[in-house]
Amino acid sequence: MTAADATTNATRAATAARPGGAARLLPWRNPWRRPWLLEGFTWLYLIWSLVPIGLAVLFSFNNGKSQAVWQGFSWRWYFTDPVNSVLHNPALHAAVTQTLRLSVYTTIIAVPLGVAFALGINRWHGYTPSTFNFVMILSFVVPELIFGVAMFFVFTVLFGFVHLGTLAETLGLVTWNVSWPAIIVQARLVTIGRQYEEAAADLGATQFQAIRRVLLPLLSPAIFASAVLVFSSVIDDFVIVDLLSSNAGNTPMSVYIYSQQHGGNGGPALNALGTIMLAMSLVIVVIGYIGYRLMTRGERGDAKQALATIAGADYG
Repeated sequence: MTAADATTNATRAATAARPGGAARLLPWRNPWRRPWLLEGFTWLYLIWSLVPIGLAVLFSFNNGKSQAVWQGFSWRWYFTDPVNSVLHNPALHAAVTQTLRLSVYTTIIAVPLGVAFALGINRWHGYTPSTFNFVMILSFVVPELIFGVAMFFVFTVLFGFVHLGTLAETLGLVTWNVSWPAIIVQARLVTIGRQYEEAAADLGATQFQAIRRVLLPLLSPAIFASAVLVFSSVIDDFVIVDLLSSNAGNTPMSVYIYSQQHGGNGGPALNALGTIMLAMSLVIVVIGYIGYRLMTRGERGDAKQALATIAGADYG
């Protein structure tokens, strides 16, 4: 190697060592530097998925009954129309009320049960808790249609005293959603460890006091996130409530929209009902995000430990 070649190589090495030097020296080695194809595909997907939703929301404010021709802005289908609006139509109003009722009932029952399951599985050693944890995760794999049909036969054949309706819908939704708080709280338990409880015990706290004054406050972000997740998932649930409802009085918004729109033109009133359901979900998600961020300020979660808990590989 000549002195000129050595000088050239040294210059290239120095250029590559500077920020951005390697990219300027060998731009052909980074084909994903500007992934125009992936960016374009992403934008196409967003447009394809969001534009129909935007149109449905837009025509919920249409002054006329058409879902294709814009006839002016109006609140007619929400509360102005004395007969067909969501506020005054008994069927539409009942659908909104039933959805809120099921969401509240399911959240109130499923979250405490899930927290109790998480504490029991986390504190219980051996193969049995691993099996229960696997069953919790299995509920995310079983198709909801299969689960709904199974619950339908449970309430119509095995436990006939539980009639189809609000009670059956609530029990089915609780059974389906109890895994969310159980898994989330387990991940939180592994993240915080047991040192706080042990410190409380060293200071003279009983087991109940340690749970009430130390453990539950530390678990509050996970409990809050679980409640938000369960509440929002019940709002747009369709399969379980459709199979377990009995009449129009206990039909939630998702089932009502499908039954009225399927095979025909439901009109802008259904668009208004769907917009209300969408707004409820978005509001709950925003509240959950802000609340969780405020509750976990200054914390850094251990993602590996959380994943290990979800997989059933670490129980502290």
